[in-house]
Amino acid sequence: MIQKIMLSMIALVILSPAYAFAAPGTIAVDLDGISVDVSYDADGVEVLSVQSDLEFISLLFQVKVTGSPGILEITLDRNFLDATFEGVDDEFFIITDGFDEPTFEEVETTSELRTLRIVLAPGTEDLEIFGTVFGEPESAPEEVTEEPETVVEEPEEVTEEPETVVEEPEEVTEPKTQCGPGTVLKNGVCVLEDKCGPGTVLQDGVCVLTASSSTSGSIVSRDFIVGAGAALGIALLLIIIFAAIGRANREKQS
Repeated sequence: MIQKIMLSMIALVILSPAYAFAAPGTIAVDLDGISVDVSYDADGVEVLSVQSDLEFISLLFQVKVTGSPGILEITLDRNFLDATFEGVDDEFFIITDGFDEPTFEEVETTSELRTLRIVLAPGTEDLEIFGTVFGEPESAPEEVTEEPETVVEEPEEVTEEPETVVEEPEEVTEPKTQCGPGTVLKNGVCVLEDKCGPGTVLQDGVCVLTASSSTSGSIVSRDFIVGAGAALGIALLLIIIFAAIGRANREKQS
């Protein structure tokens, strides 16, 4: 009876799933400058490194399989790598060593995480998981402590510029050198020209007739009187003649 119990326990241990003895771990992967931790459980598998391929939307693991087979469970954050089609969950595509398709299944699915259980054959070196979209995993916001800025007011430097006084040149009045008609320049001033009209001369500042002008005036006056007397005499003579003719005509008629 005891032997049967011992044999049953040994068989139970041998037949137990290999992942029951999986060793948990995390490994960092660089996603376009952002470091993301990927969680995994490994049994008979050693995860050496992991890289992201932004062009093919995949994760490339370098592994060393020590079990026969090796079991690797990888938990993927949906905000990091996911596989969807038209808003519905789709299957991940997995290959090993560039062309083999290992046996795998999705053992846990939530709104935030998806866990894949992958069976790796001995000698496997590379494991690549393809999704449909890379995202940015949520991270705790960094606490930013704002330090109050210390404002040091520097006194303004006031530079007084000397006033520039521009002296305007004094206007110099040049003495006149020309005067208008009928004036002459005397001591820089235009005064009336001491000049009289024809037949006159300036005496004591007054224009008076010359002697020849007085004689001419007397001759003109005398000639005017003689002419006027002659004309008056002719007129009286004509009156007498016309009166005589008129009287003769009246006597003939009577």
